[in-house]
Amino acid sequence: MYRLITRDLLNWKNRETRKPLLLRGIRQCGKTWILKEFGKQNFSDTAYFNFENNKPLCACFDQDMDSARIIKELSFLHNKTIEPGTTLVIFDEIQFCPNALTSLKYFCEKMPGLHIACAGSLLGTHLAKNEGSFPVGKIDFLTLRPMNFEEYLHANGETLLISHLKTLSSLEKVPASLTQKLENLYLDYLITGGMPEVVKIWTNTHNLQEIERIQKSIIDSYEADFMKYAPRELLPKLSLIWNSIPQQLAKDNHKFIFSHLKKGLKTRDLEDALHWLVSAGIILKIAKIEKPAVPLSHYADNTNFKIYLCDAGLLRSLAAFPAAGISSPTPVVSDMRGALAENFVLTELVAVNDAAPYFWKQNESEIEFVIQKELDVIPIEVKAAKNTRSRSLNEYRKHYAPRLAVKTSLKNISAQTDEMGTLLEIPLYLIWNTSHYLS
Repeated sequence: MYRLITRDLLNWKNRETRKPLLLRGIRQCGKTWILKEFGKQNFSDTAYFNFENNKPLCACFDQDMDSARIIKELSFLHNKTIEPGTTLVIFDEIQFCPNALTSLKYFCEKMPGLHIACAGSLLGTHLAKNEGSFPVGKIDFLTLRPMNFEEYLHANGETLLISHLKTLSSLEKVPASLTQKLENLYLDYLITGGMPEVVKIWTNTHNLQEIERIQKSIIDSYEADFMKYAPRELLPKLSLIWNSIPQQLAKDNHKFIFSHLKKGLKTRDLEDALHWLVSAGIILKIAKIEKPAVPLSHYADNTNFKIYLCDAGLLRSLAAFPAAGISSPTPVVSDMRGALAENFVLTELVAVNDAAPYFWKQNESEIEFVIQKELDVIPIEVKAAKNTRSRSLNEYRKHYAPRLAVKTSLKNISAQTDEMGTLLEIPLYLIWNTSHYLS
């Protein structure tokens, strides 16, 4: 499977100031696979070590932090000499060996020519950092997320289609012969999401029952992590938040209101549980901005926020929303379809910008996402279908007159300019290429 992060891995490999790499991400998003594949394609040899339930491996790091000794012992375990410059060393599930995490500091200082890439869950590495074994300032970071829509197109064999879409000028419409195909692929993505195992099964078999089984298994593994890693006192709170995400996202304003979880609960009562889920990477949290000005972070109200799931397919599974509802015209599914579209756009924006956007709300008007691109603050309104009446976006444009505003739906590319600026319509299936249209 093609993954966009390969470009970042190549940049890391060739950088003279390279440090040991920590590739973070939620469970089962493909960290181990991509590192092994990267090693296979770019190094003479790959030495892979998994620390989970591996006491003999962890023992290599018990004696001291002598990098030469450790590499010598690892070479014995690998049955081949580990050579700086030609061997990629992979430390998988590194959070299970705090001493191995600490050793990265010494590898950085004593063996800078050795390529070491580590994989660990966001949750595990976060916990290790709190325990004091984290080599602050001595490692490089990358984050792997579920496959975004461009990667999904690649997985479906649509490389030629991607190349064509990238050659379109910023205001050139997608040919009518391709729009239905892209809409269908987008709707399929809302069913599957971007977890690699799910995408692989879907592209090979289109077996809906099997992908729903895998999605349920992934959700079960996250819930097992609650029991395994979370402090006991957090467990009831985690369950309250986790199980209510689909319901709260499907509401009209999509805002997460803690008092709706249990009568009398306030935000401060659940802040620790919410922080745990955000740190694990399972949910994404975006804050409201009081004013759309640069830099956006200075105008964020972190006490007023919305939360989403890390993957639209997992949201559909957690909500027990039937796959048939994704393309159904019946009004009874419109709320959940809107929530899935909004969650999809957020994960696409995060994949492109590597940072969460914000949202804006004033009285009854609300803009789902607001991003900053250099000196521009750009509102993005999300519509799940082709009915794109946008009272909120009109109110925002009247009040702030942004140079550029975006509406995303299933409509084709278009742009109109008036006294308030330019309103650009981008199809949902092209949000992955947003930077091309905002340049």
